[in-house]
Amino acid sequence: MRAIDWQDDAVVIIDQTLLPARAEFLVLRQPEQLVTQIQRLAVRGAMALGVAGAMGVALGAVRAREQGRDVLDAARAAAALVSRARPTAVNLAWGTARALASAPDGVDAVVATALSVRDADIAANRAIGARGAALLRGARRVLTHCNTGALASVEVGTALGVIGHLHRQDPLEMVFAAETRPLLQGARLTAWELGQARMPHRIVVDGAAAGLILSGAVDAVVVGADRIAVSGDTANKVGTVAHALAAARAGIPFVVAAPEATIAGDTPSGADIPIEERDEQEVLCVAGHRVAPPGARARNPAFDVTPADLITAIVTERRVIPLGRSDTGVSAA
Repeated sequence: MRAIDWQDDAVVIIDQTLLPARAEFLVLRQPEQLVTQIQRLAVRGAMALGVAGAMGVALGAVRAREQGRDVLDAARAAAALVSRARPTAVNLAWGTARALASAPDGVDAVVATALSVRDADIAANRAIGARGAALLRGARRVLTHCNTGALASVEVGTALGVIGHLHRQDPLEMVFAAETRPLLQGARLTAWELGQARMPHRIVVDGAAAGLILSGAVDAVVVGADRIAVSGDTANKVGTVAHALAAARAGIPFVVAAPEATIAGDTPSGADIPIEERDEQEVLCVAGHRVAPPGARARNPAFDVTPADLITAIVTERRVIPLGRSDTGVSAA
């Protein structure tokens, strides 16, 4: 299964808002349609968004050729539209920039670039999985947050790819999937992927994770990233920093698995990372039913920033970057 792909000059995605109840694929032929699905989280995850960015530009170029419009202008318009769909995820803008750079060479060049981004994503995920598993060799009980598997990329995933590689080397005792409020990507998506892979797992509410870590029930925490600053400060799905604080207290590894493209050279530190604020109704309601009292308001930041000094290492497809944590017994060289 590919969470996102290119077929017959259209983008095909699995609608992740419907999982785990059913798997339904959407065929998107316009950049505007893709933006809508990105914003409603039908396609999500840093690496999948990088592919979506490139394919969004390809959609603009292909439709322009069909309609006899200027291809370069259409590609630029699509890139501007798609890159703004979610501001925290740096991979989205990276993917659009990659595809747009090839637009002067014509539609076929744009499509070829988009497909190369897709294929590079698959290869990078496999490399991240192997490198991360080597770093965490011996960890038998792992906790993760949000969804970082095939659904968040194309085929394999980042943090969940590391976990899968560990499991293939030596079956894990347990994977703890934090539910990831308010949209439950962990409970809905990660648990679904773990079930498909037949890995032993338990869903835990976000507030239970720190206690589990401090009790000694977890050997390592592995998460993904939506943007990594030059300093190593890392933005990931809201709730991540709580796991990092608990891991630091417990002295266990806290590892970030992400592609090189997630490292934002134009973002010096975590203070410079824009944090997406989503609709407060996501917090005030559950499954479309309001649970908060009338008149209650909410804050709904989609991400938080984990400081570099709480992170053991960042694992990319090329390297392991050791950061502030040296108390875990993990060699990040």
